[in-house]
Amino acid sequence: MKKILITNDDGYESRGLHALIEAVKPFGQVTVVAPSLEKSACGHSLTLTRPLRFIGIDDDFYKLDDGTPTDCIFLALHKLYEEGELPDIVISGINKGANMGEDITYSGTASAAMEAVLQGIPAIAVSQVCAGQCENIDALGYDLAAESIATLVKRVLEEGSPLPERKFLNVNVPPIHSSECKGFKITRAGNRYYGNDAHVHRNPRGLEYYWIGLPHLDWLPAEGHITDFEAVNQNYISITPIHLDMTSHDDIGKLESWL
Repeated sequence: MKKILITNDDGYESRGLHALIEAVKPFGQVTVVAPSLEKSACGHSLTLTRPLRFIGIDDDFYKLDDGTPTDCIFLALHKLYEEGELPDIVISGINKGANMGEDITYSGTASAAMEAVLQGIPAIAVSQVCAGQCENIDALGYDLAAESIATLVKRVLEEGSPLPERKFLNVNVPPIHSSECKGFKITRAGNRYYGNDAHVHRNPRGLEYYWIGLPHLDWLPAEGHITDFEAVNQNYISITPIHLDMTSHDDIGKLESWL
């Protein structure tokens, strides 16, 4: 039986996580290790300054007490699996909100997939894009995202990963119903316009504090291959191959000449 490891960054109670579990149960033995709290935008962070604890929720379902998605994958692979019996695939999601363009560097969802491929395991990060500030998710649900990830997981388990080592699939699902979807589109990560959405407030004692908000999904014009944002905007499910080598290879020669 195939072994499937699941995590997310929205916490162990999120609807997206449970939709993902139901979507992939037919394909193998599912183990879930998810953060006890929401860890959105925590990036590829490991917890090094305090101990972590698995808390059993159900059979093969654990929350990691105040852990990050990366902690969940790192510790699950070392604690819950015997050597030589690692999972066949890791899936992170279904995230509430987009993980496109440079937002991938912030994403706890994508970072869990990064950790998996660093450990030599095929991985998929899947996110449900929202309309506006995600107010449509309760009505829309995760049906299209669940159908999409089931299709991809089935194929990876049957045929193997389409990517070499240290690369994963980043999937973003448009905020539409299945009947409106045009299918899958292979994309490159786009370039997002970043503003400053930090709000200043004062507590009852007059002390100033800041709350980082959620900027709108605004994107810079793109040339060449279609981007994740463009595909989602055109009602396609975006699949972007992501690798962890952040070297700017095109600039190596320039820097050698510059020195």
